Amino acid sequence: MCSAHSDLTAQAKIRNAAISHFARDGFQKTNLRAVAATAGVSAGLVIHHFGSKEKLRAVCDDHVLGALTHRGRGAGAAGLQGLAGEYLADPEEYHLHVRYMARAVEDDSPAGAAFVNAMVEETEATLRAGIADGSMRSSSDVRALAVFSVLTSLATLTMPPSLARALGHDEFGPDVLRRLALPTLELYTHGLYTDDAVLKAAGDALAETWRKED
Repeated sequence: MCSAHSDLTAQAKIRNAAISHFARDGFQKTNLRAVAATAGVSAGLVIHHFGSKEKLRAVCDDHVLGALTHRGRGAGAAGLQGLAGEYLADPEEYHLHVRYMARAVEDDSPAGAAFVNAMVEETEATLRAGIADGSMRSSSDVRALAVFSVLTSLATLTMPPSLARALGHDEFGPDVLRRLALPTLELYTHGLYTDDAVLKAAGDALAETWRKED
């Protein structure tokens, strides 16, 4: 009979092995025998502790979501850009969590949706605080701005190979983030257009659309 401590240790090993497989191979392609082999336990013990692959994934989702949400707090108005910086600076476990959640976002899983929602909430709070203290410009729709910020930042995590190649690099790494750093901050600090002509035109077009719908 295993002690409670050894049971918890086995559970953690299985959970961590499953996170690794889910992040690398995806949920559908991962099988419990592979997870068990990586964890150094029997497939029967996986079922004993978690019951099914779906329940195992739920445990993994909660674990990774909790870890990343905690670390994502304070990432700032750039949303996941803060997480991307930690992705390069932190240990392999954190890299694995980011890859896991990126796949969850791509799959539109409940954990992926919860992660995005948490990041939007954090980003919106940061934006509203910045607007209130005068360090950020006001917005016609702060919630939509927060969603846009997280949406654009998510590309850093979900499309790293494509982004790296687009900038002439073989792989996503420090050189890619350094290349992106100043243009990103320039956009957040100074904006893109030199006048408000495009903004006014868009506002007029939207107002006309709303008028016709009414």
